[in-house]
Amino acid sequence: MNLFATVLTYPAPSANYRGESEENRTIIQKITKGRHEYPIISPEAMRNALREILRAYGLPCNRERLDNEEQLAVRFEDYPWPEKYVDDFIFGYMVAKREDVPAAVVKERDLKLKRDSVLRMNLALGLEPYRNDSLFTQSPLTVKNENAPWQNATTSALLHRETTLTAFQYPFALNLDDFAFGTSGGDTRRTWFVSLLKAISELNDVAGNHARSYFEMAPASILIRLTPSLVAGYETYGFRPDGNFPEVVDGIRRGDYPGSEFYIGGLIVRQLLSKDEQCQLTEKGVHLFRMANAALDAAARQACGQGFLPQPE
Repeated sequence: MNLFATVLTYPAPSANYRGESEENRTIIQKITKGRHEYPIISPEAMRNALREILRAYGLPCNRERLDNEEQLAVRFEDYPWPEKYVDDFIFGYMVAKREDVPAAVVKERDLKLKRDSVLRMNLALGLEPYRNDSLFTQSPLTVKNENAPWQNATTSALLHRETTLTAFQYPFALNLDDFAFGTSGGDTRRTWFVSLLKAISELNDVAGNHARSYFEMAPASILIRLTPSLVAGYETYGFRPDGNFPEVVDGIRRGDYPGSEFYIGGLIVRQLLSKDEQCQLTEKGVHLFRMANAALDAAARQACGQGFLPQPE
């Protein structure tokens, strides 16, 4: 069984990248789609945020991000151990210097020195193209005198920041066989699976300027398919600028997709689907939810028998 999903965020002003600059200009990452450039966010940035959320949940994580170093830096608790650490299991790892891992550790843990991620993600893509919008911020001169012992900048500077106003969409996929819920350690992996879906339902603090300027990557709308199929079977970037997902919605109504495999939640249900469309989808077996996190919770319960939201009594 496979879980495929596409998340659509709420729109907000975005200045999502601060790693590249030319003089005082910070650049948004972009990709060309058709005749326009669209802002993007890397899956690595989202995966890093998910790792930190899982750590905040109290789950055992091997890698910790160090925020006070002069460059991007991390620290490991231990050698890789996917049976013990949720991030080693979900996000994978690669041991670059294999000679640094003691042979006794490799033997004791039956340690594989490279592990693929069980969470597949792709770029977050803006719904609206980048339109050459920029913001300018004045960085002030700091004055040093007998009452101020140090000077942080000797000149004033005008900071040039590319920005855009858009929602983003991104797909992710999970193969439930990777979690092997029915085998030894299945209860732990079930908790990790449910916690991962909960983390996606409240994804925030994605690396880059999003973490600084507060842009939530949690779903405003979400479309999920639980299916034995090896492919999603639809355009995984299928949300349109109005927030609808016509390929799947129309496809289910016309019998192209088995409706019982789909969980749809969030703004698309609350505001975009008409009552007639909702009735037709429900008759086809589609699970509709007013809130995106409820759709993720229901998909988790269907997949492994456990969810993350309290159930009504």
